[in-house]
Amino acid sequence: MKDVIQYIRETHGPDEAPPELPDEQLLARIEEEQGVQLPAGLREFLLHVGDVERARLEPVTVTDEGAHTYLPELMAIAWDQGVPRDLIVLCEDEGDFYLVGPDNVVVFWSCIGTGGLTEDRWESVWHWARDEWLRLPTPETT
Repeated sequence: MKDVIQYIRETHGPDEAPPELPDEQLLARIEEEQGVQLPAGLREFLLHVGDVERARLEPVTVTDEGAHTYLPELMAIAWDQGVPRDLIVLCEDEGDFYLVGPDNVVVFWSCIGTGGLTEDRWESVWHWARDEWLRLPTPETT
């Protein structure tokens, strides 16, 4: 996890105007308003790198209600598409969703292709960030 955070921080352009990092109070408010509990891995991700936006995939954010990555809005869209309420959106990708379960495992929900959960899984938000979002080589392949 620390390696992924360090890579994100080192490669995040200084000329970008990112949103602010959230705090625990904001995350608690979102949980209360949405009637959900954020998985620990997603909470940690948002607290450490919830202000980073990258080109290919854009994980959820929580500090700018007008952003197209705003978590409560994406959760409503996902739930309307049939995503179970115990899965929380990590990232929207052209109408499909990367979701975090209560066990912190990241899964992929295809709204178009399979019409539900696929076989794609990542052990944690940090594994998803490394392998899918950032597409960094895994230690076994370097």
